[in-house]
Amino acid sequence: MYKKYKNLVKDHVPTRPEQLWVSDITYIKTQYGHNYLAIVTDAYSKQIMGYKLDNHMRTSLCTDALAMAIKNRKYPDKKLIHHSDRGFQYCNPKYTEFAENNNITMSMTEQYDPYENAIAERINRTLKYEYGLKQTIKNTELAQKMIQQAVYIYNNLRTHFSLDLRKPAEVHLNPNIKYKSYRKNNVNLPELTI
Repeated sequence: MYKKYKNLVKDHVPTRPEQLWVSDITYIKTQYGHNYLAIVTDAYSKQIMGYKLDNHMRTSLCTDALAMAIKNRKYPDKKLIHHSDRGFQYCNPKYTEFAENNNITMSMTEQYDPYENAIAERINRTLKYEYGLKQTIKNTELAQKMIQQAVYIYNNLRTHFSLDLRKPAEVHLNPNIKYKSYRKNNVNLPELTI
């Protein structure tokens, strides 16, 4: 049975890597039609932990991205929340049970407000506009290569103002940087505690 979960992270900020992952799906245009890209990002370090591109939006697209993210964990003993919108893929028991079997607590947006999953939305936009993924790409094979390269550059070479001009991979391994939110009016937002 498909299940919706409460929003456990609303108006809270993460305090360490692998405390909160955010997930979303975006489309990538090719000359042969749409492909879909599922991404799992660490909300603290902004590191893309897992991703999957395919020509469908089935639950397996998201499960494969999450499996890659789990494989890439650096702190597997720490408690972790997975936050997403209420898309059918994320509500599917195949997905939620896979996450929960890997000791991940589920959280979902409660409204249809993009701000409830703002970090995931921002990552999608950054990848599309800064790495050429918004254009119509020749085919899926080329899109795969472009995404792999974009994720590598994004994680390892691109500096972020929200990370005091450090890189996501660097912050992920050295979690002593004070987190900054993109939200306006984020004065004294409570820290996430898990």
